[in-house]
Order: sequence, then structure tokens, then C-alpha cells
Amino acid sequence: MFSQRTNWRLSPNALTRAIEEARVSGQHILDLTVSNPTEAGVRPDSEIVLTALANPEAMHYDPQPRGLLTARQAVSRYYRESHEVDLDPERLILTTSTSEAYSYVFRLLCNPGDEILVPNPSYPLFEFLADLADVKLVPYPVLYDHGWQIDLDSLYKAATVRSRAVILVHPNNPTGSYVSTAETAALNAFCRDRGLALIVDEVFLDYSHDGATRGSFVRNADALTFTLSGVSKISALPQMKLAWVATGGPEETVAEAGARLEIIADTFLSMNTPVQLAAPVLLDQRKQIQPVLLDRLRANLAALDRQLTGHPSCARLMVEGGWYVVLRVPALDSDEDLAIRLLREARVSVHPGHFYDFPNEGHLVLSLITEPAVFREGVARLLRMVE
Repeated sequence: MFSQRTNWRLSPNALTRAIEEARVSGQHILDLTVSNPTEAGVRPDSEIVLTALANPEAMHYDPQPRGLLTARQAVSRYYRESHEVDLDPERLILTTSTSEAYSYVFRLLCNPGDEILVPNPSYPLFEFLADLADVKLVPYPVLYDHGWQIDLDSLYKAATVRSRAVILVHPNNPTGSYVSTAETAALNAFCRDRGLALIVDEVFLDYSHDGATRGSFVRNADALTFTLSGVSKISALPQMKLAWVATGGPEETVAEAGARLEIIADTFLSMNTPVQLAAPVLLDQRKQIQPVLLDRLRANLAALDRQLTGHPSCARLMVEGGWYVVLRVPALDSDEDLAIRLLREARVSVHPGHFYDFPNEGHLVLSLITEPAVFREGVARLLRMVE
């Protein structure tokens, strides 16, 4: 009765069961995995946001496959102000989420059974998106040695005649590593040689911990490039469901890709009018919220480093940007077993490394947007148990 593409294991894993048991029992858990800014005490100005959604023009329906021009112009203004890039609004397709943007690009590039090269470790959502598009994911390693680097040799070995694109996460989730200039040049050459596209997820681009602006791939002209982002992270407004995909690269290819994407978007017309009309305001909220979030990221990272000085068996890996940090711990148990023990015995919730496909045990992932008092106490409990 059901399709093979949805033949997922539906029973919860051991960690999910343990979390549910703790919730049902009413235990107070210090959650170091929070990824929803609306649950982390960080919110834009509610009056300004809600007023923007009450635009009378929302009662008029003007279906535009690429999205309303005023909304796309607001996105272009964001790139001009924050990243000094002049992005033509006609290169933008608005979507309700980056997940939807991924699905559009997968449909554009891939026939059933084609392959997408995806970084490892990285976010587990890709597996579900690929299944729904009948696409096969082929991992390529991101290695750690005094910082994170893409294993370009392994990337070349992973490519086959069925490869269609390379996914980059800039910065990576959860490693927090940006794609370097040298890696960008090598990836462009790789894609040109093999006729592949780049799909670049930049949702955390603005959150560099050192304050230095990192370049956006929307300016990449050396290979066909699809750059994804949205207000979920840029303005800490995940509930507003406003994202986009920007197409760049050789002009002729960009034009054809844009025309095909427009038909895909026209088939669904998923964008709602109130959010599109509010787009300029929603994007402007980043100017208020990003400094607050950056202060929290840096404060929590500094607090973690202070506590680690008394625990030499643990170390945090280098992180350049984003909302997460990877903690290396002694691999005495599986990461999942350790996460369950922390939950049951220390009342602390963390993500085990295998959640992000770390190849080895001994890695935990913590959210840096956790409220500072909760983060400090949770880390203290974690380190006491690990020691």
C-alpha cells in the first residue's frame, strides 16, 4: 500500500525513548540540544513582526512562481547590506523552507537513482529529503586536524557517472567550519570537470564567531551553484517559513536552471502572501537579533572553554561559526549510550555524534544558543559524569 521511498524505521531509537520517559515522568532536564531560537529566550520584536503581517494587501492574491518581487528585492537588499553582493532578484526563487528549496533543486538536477555527494559529518535531514526525491546520497569526509578540511581526494573517489551535485554546508552543521577559498577553487574545478552543480546551505553564514564576514556562494560564477538560506536562522524566525534558493554560475546555464525551477515552483505555489509582504521587515529584524545571538554564542563558548580547563580528558573541537560545538570525550561507551546515561543520571540532554554520522565514537554535540545559565550547569554536570 505504501511507497518504498517512505519505508523508514518508524519505531523510536533508545535515546528518543529515554527522552520521552524523562518527559512523561516530569523530570527537569537541562536541554543542551535546543535549536529553536523561540524556545531559547531569543526573539525579535513581536509587535513589529506581527504588525508587518497585518498588511491589507494580503487580501489580494497575486501568484508569482518566483515569489513577489518586493520580497525578492528584500532578499537582494540583505545580500547587498550584509555581504556586499548585488544579487539580481530574478535569480531568486522563494520557498517556505530550505528543505523545500533542496527538494526543488533535487527535482531539477536528478533522475531517480542519481547521486548527490554530501558531507560527512553533517545534518541528518538530507537522508529524508533524498529518499523523498528518489535520490541516493554518497558521503564524502570532512576531516579534523587542527581544524576541519574537506577530504578532496575522497570526494573525487566518491563521484560516479550518476553524480549530479555536491552539497556544501557553509558553515557546516555541526562542525561550524566554513568552506575555505582554496576549497572553493578546488570544488569549482571538480564540478566543471564533471558537469556537476554545487548546492550550498548558508543558513548559519552570518554567525561567524570572530566577527569577520565570510563570503557567500551567491557570488560564485565558476560552476552552477544553488545557494540556500532563509529567515529561520538569519532573523531567528523559523515560524515565518520564508527561505529561498539563489542560482549562480555560467549565464546560459543559470537562465535554463531558473526557467526550470520556476515551473517547479509554479506547480506548488507554496508561498503565502502575508509573509512575502512582510519580508522586508522580517529580514530587517536580523539587525536586532543577530548581535544578541552572537553575544550568546561567544559567551557560551567561553564558558565551555573555562570549564574544560579542569577536565583534560575532554576537549572541544575548533569551531568558526554557527550555533553548535563538538565536544570530544573519552570513548568508553557508544555516544548514544553516553547520551542516555547523561539524560538519566545527570538530567542533561545532548546529541550523540552518530546523530550527525561522525565516523568514530567519542563525540557529543551541544547547542550554543542554549540559555547561558542552563548551558553552564549542563556542561558542569556533563563533565563531572564523563570524568
